[in-house]
Amino acid sequence: MPQDKPAPRLGLGVKLSYGFGSVAFGVASQALSTSIIVQYLNLAVGISAVLVGAAIMVSQIVDAVVDPLVGQWSDGVSTRWGRRHPFMYASALPCALAFYALWHPPTAWAPMQLFAYMVAVLVVVRIFNAMYEIPSSALAPELAPDYNDRTGLLAYRWFFGILGATVMIAFLNIVFLRRDATHTLGVLNREGYSQWGAIAAVVILVSILFSSAATHRLIPTLSPPTIRKTGARVALRESFGALTNPSMAALMASGLISGVAGGVTATVNPYLYLYFWGLPPQLTATLVFAALPASILATVLAPIVSKRYGKKPTMISLFAISLVASLVPITMRLTGLAPPNGSVWVTVLLSADVFVAGILGLMGYIIVSSMVADVVEDQAARSGVRSEGLLFAANGLLPKLTGGIGAFLGGLLVTAVHFPVRTQQGAVDPHIVHNLAVAYLPITAVLSGAAIFVLRYYRIDKSTHEHNLATIQEAAAIAELAHGEDPATRAAAITQVT
Repeated sequence: MPQDKPAPRLGLGVKLSYGFGSVAFGVASQALSTSIIVQYLNLAVGISAVLVGAAIMVSQIVDAVVDPLVGQWSDGVSTRWGRRHPFMYASALPCALAFYALWHPPTAWAPMQLFAYMVAVLVVVRIFNAMYEIPSSALAPELAPDYNDRTGLLAYRWFFGILGATVMIAFLNIVFLRRDATHTLGVLNREGYSQWGAIAAVVILVSILFSSAATHRLIPTLSPPTIRKTGARVALRESFGALTNPSMAALMASGLISGVAGGVTATVNPYLYLYFWGLPPQLTATLVFAALPASILATVLAPIVSKRYGKKPTMISLFAISLVASLVPITMRLTGLAPPNGSVWVTVLLSADVFVAGILGLMGYIIVSSMVADVVEDQAARSGVRSEGLLFAANGLLPKLTGGIGAFLGGLLVTAVHFPVRTQQGAVDPHIVHNLAVAYLPITAVLSGAAIFVLRYYRIDKSTHEHNLATIQEAAAIAELAHGEDPATRAAAITQVT
């Protein structure tokens, strides 16, 4: 058990510099989202929807295997730059270069060659993105050990992630995918994606390097790696213990189910916006601006509401209301209650949906991230080992794995209704579009509802967290007192507390 160190003061500068690093994660994650990749590879490049879904699934499966290894590796590294910063610095340039390559594929290759190229590049981008995001996220429990303070710190991180993603995706659609004389449907403009990808790669590089350098001075206040036995068997035992923590298991089970639902949604959404609602790409891009005020309100409200009502009840309520709100627009259209396509009220309806779902969903995600941070001390009190990197990697492991499965299933759904590729708006059979919406609605509702239900098995509240902190501090004190004793006596003293 490492000796406790005083936590750094969480001034505005610390929160801003730490949160700014998530711009890189927000841009990369949104660009790698199923909806954007499907739109790019299927509609612009011309790879079939099934192959696109397979490429996403393969890359996310590899990512899901690599993430826990990166997390556990960063938990145990001991350098003069601490445990996390070496990974953060090392990831910057490779991540930016791989991201650039993603949007500049060979132009003369056959579909199967392009498929292989995209799988390889997607895997590399995801690996180096994880090499930054997991160690950076793992700093949160150490920077903010207080039960409520960490929710506020993570709110800044989510805010900058949403801000970066929103601005860059709007920039893509409004500037580079705009309709012109050459491209009557901008999303088919392959060159536009390439130009945007070069700019986004620079943004990712700057964000990672700035946040890493700005938080570098905090390294002396962070926890050193736990002194432990090494070896594959020990690593597997620690991993199993951390991942089977009851509260962590509940979060991971929810992530497993919601990952499938999110993958299906992200795959189908581009088709719904373009063909079900008939929105041009530029108008679709303006919808994301509704997420900006939503993210500001969520950043402010999440710490306040969770402190007032508790993290678990607040989070479940927020996700449940968000689910209902997200189903309203499609249900209105299928029942004949929505305004006709082309009406300004369609934009108003969808903007309101983005705002409501955005503020409720983001508040929920902020609180979930804080709940994962609480598992760190819960597991440390049980085992004597701090595993921030492993636990934050595990939190995203199953959603990535099952998100790829969801993307593949979404691709099958699009294929099953015989949706054509590279087709202009208004040229798709309305029955095909209707069938896609009818099949999509119940699938996402059932999966999302199940993901919310399993969160009720999470066990950590404020009193539990404070008890865990006291246990860790007591164990650290006993370890310090027993420092001069023989190893067996020292181990017995620590075990008595943990």
